[in-house]
Amino acid sequence: MADIRIPLDLPDVKVISVEARSQGGWTITAESTLASTHCRKCGRRIREFHGYDAWVEVQHLPILDQPVFIRYQPKRYRCPYCEGGPTTTQAVRWHTPGSGMTKAYEQHVLKALIHSTIEDVRVKEGLNYDQVLGVMERCVAAQVDWTALKRLDVLGIDEIAVKKGQRDYAVIISARLADDDLVILGVLPDRQQATVQAFLDSIPAPLKATVHSVCIDMYEAYRLAVEAVLPRADVVIDRFHVAKHYMDAADALRKKVMKDLKKTLPKTDYAALKGVHLVFRRHRAKLSTADRVLLERLFAYAPVLRLVYDFREGLFRIFETASSVDQAAEDLKAWLFLVDEQQIPGFDPFVQTLQAHWVGILNFFKHRLTSGFVEGLNTKIRVLTRRCFGLFNLQHFFQRLWLDVEGYRVLA
Repeated sequence: MADIRIPLDLPDVKVISVEARSQGGWTITAESTLASTHCRKCGRRIREFHGYDAWVEVQHLPILDQPVFIRYQPKRYRCPYCEGGPTTTQAVRWHTPGSGMTKAYEQHVLKALIHSTIEDVRVKEGLNYDQVLGVMERCVAAQVDWTALKRLDVLGIDEIAVKKGQRDYAVIISARLADDDLVILGVLPDRQQATVQAFLDSIPAPLKATVHSVCIDMYEAYRLAVEAVLPRADVVIDRFHVAKHYMDAADALRKKVMKDLKKTLPKTDYAALKGVHLVFRRHRAKLSTADRVLLERLFAYAPVLRLVYDFREGLFRIFETASSVDQAAEDLKAWLFLVDEQQIPGFDPFVQTLQAHWVGILNFFKHRLTSGFVEGLNTKIRVLTRRCFGLFNLQHFFQRLWLDVEGYRVLA
């Protein structure tokens, strides 16, 4: 049988022997080639060899799908500088004392955890649950490392329901960097203003200065927290949250009109409006010929809905085409004037929302920023919470979310 050579890829190691294990796989006995260490008390380099510690066996990367274990005896050195000559165990670069795996194998397990579960990785790698969980707890920080970031640029703040059907929220703080990379900054236990404000205040001052915009929904506590800590940053109300409000306002009137038509129209005429609720929600540019015919049939019975539809589409065009804050403000004021002058029904709730969040809504037009990156993150979170059911530990939540969002980029 032909032999092959495979690099062990461990620094400062000499292989003593390789033995097949009775249960499958290989045990490699190795020895450190380093002839010194640093004293655990004074920190100086020491070279006086004192002996060996007990044998240590740790799992390494598999070879040809066979498990591999590294067996070695840590060297000990005596310090001639400290009183009593204390000894220090040499630490090798490829293994963390106390861990049952090499650092390379821990990285392998972490990559396997991305978009997976601890149970799945346990089965695939032949480990136990606590071993996999231990790797994540040791190797993934439970909070953001601010020193690894040079800028933040755009922050996103949004909440997710931790427990289905209950008003138990965790707040996710994220950042979209200039190169479009997404970074998880924090997972907060609630959405109180004080909680959000305290986290924002914990951002180092040089990084705070790089934040030019913060994308949020219309939750007041977020806006107040941002204005208190980041007064120079623009609070941007996501345009898709705005769109939902005016779409819902128009649809609420449509439902009321349809309810009245059901009472007054002959059954055959009302049946001819089947599916119009779906068509009414579509923008004009996306209507097919059949859609337009159906809408015209509705408008013939209820002319007020034509006005509402046209004004709704007018709002949509403003958000699509306005090229500056000033132009958007002018167009929105004109829209508000016409709604009031022509007494267009149904938009009163939206008008109140628009006026209450006027500055935040207009800030969208500065950079045309949206919370799209936040909504994309929310999709990942929903997948994560369904995959890892019962993920209520916020430290583990942060670690698992970090792996799913940043794992491939950092661990590659």
